[in-house]
Amino acid sequence: MFTIPSSNNKRIVLALQSGLKSEVTWALNTLTLLSFKERDEIRSRDFTPLAKIPGLLDALLLIIDDWRDIALPKELTRGTRVRSLGVNSSVTGFGSEYDALSSIQTPGSGAGSSAGEALGKKSKHQSSQWWNEEDGLFNLDDEGRAEKQLCAIAASNVIRNFSFMPDNEVVMAQHRHCLETVYQCINDHMTEDEELVTNSLETIVNLAHLMDLRIFSSSKQSFIKINEKQAVQAVLGILNSSVKAWNCAAAELLGRLIINPDNEPFISPSIPQIHKRLVDLLSIPAVDAQAASVGALYNLVEVNMDCRLKLASERWAIDRLLKVIKAPHPVPEVCRKAAMVLENLVSEPQNRGLLLAYENAFAELLFQDGKYSDSFARILYELTARSNSRVASARGIWGM
Repeated sequence: MFTIPSSNNKRIVLALQSGLKSEVTWALNTLTLLSFKERDEIRSRDFTPLAKIPGLLDALLLIIDDWRDIALPKELTRGTRVRSLGVNSSVTGFGSEYDALSSIQTPGSGAGSSAGEALGKKSKHQSSQWWNEEDGLFNLDDEGRAEKQLCAIAASNVIRNFSFMPDNEVVMAQHRHCLETVYQCINDHMTEDEELVTNSLETIVNLAHLMDLRIFSSSKQSFIKINEKQAVQAVLGILNSSVKAWNCAAAELLGRLIINPDNEPFISPSIPQIHKRLVDLLSIPAVDAQAASVGALYNLVEVNMDCRLKLASERWAIDRLLKVIKAPHPVPEVCRKAAMVLENLVSEPQNRGLLLAYENAFAELLFQDGKYSDSFARILYELTARSNSRVASARGIWGM
């Protein structure tokens, strides 16, 4: 079994909090290895899940927050920048800080002069130095910004690895700072680093089945201002993006969130927009996109009557669900869920008039595909035998 002593746990946390490049790099490399080991190996009784190590998750999130504070170019933001990592060090090792520091030391300053004294002395070259522009020493050069970005990506990758382990899920799903950070990253998917967005999205998908959106209005300490509506809108932004992998993940995320009844009030207002996009995904000739869409629709119609009513009237929805079954989709479970979606739709009396137009297609599938014949037999029975419409009753050849 591969574990680390508690004293080393503390050292890793302190290294992350130091803000020093060498320490942060060592800690992130160690955690990357440990997070993969934790996923692959059987844990012993005395093993402490990484997400439960005091201060570790917050320290990783601080690395991401530190990057996001400087992510926008200087030309686009004029806010005050406060160093949160390495505040007690003149230089942190990121970028060209050491080179810049040595360039302003005057000939009279001896080897024993402190970095603070050197920075305090004026030089005729000061006006051209990067650290004097706008914000002083806290302004990183391009190399330093790139290094900070890599650290943020590595930290997000470690958090993503944490989220795959059941022992970490509960802690992370109840950690407001963690949820605020990952939701903010996906909300800024148009400008944020793609790998950081992908890691954040996979993290939240893994935690979605335990997540309660009301945490954003709870009494727990908030680090990033975001509410339940903004969280849902962030997911919708990903669902409507041009990256197929993100579309699939967002669809799966919505399907998991809706299972919790406490999340329904925040998702319900966006149901028409969600349905439209999920139906669009069904038309993409990619099995993963179709599977993600069917899975999300299955959960939506299972738990919410309003979803059943609105999906039936969504243009092309029935046609594309039938197409998935007729093709058929290479994963039988996807076809079964598509048939169950149709069965859920017909269970609402208001939908039967719309679904009667597809009676012949249902009958064809009843006789052609034995795997789903039970579902289509029930659909046809609901459409005819239980209908109050005289016209429908006259056509009801499947009644009992």
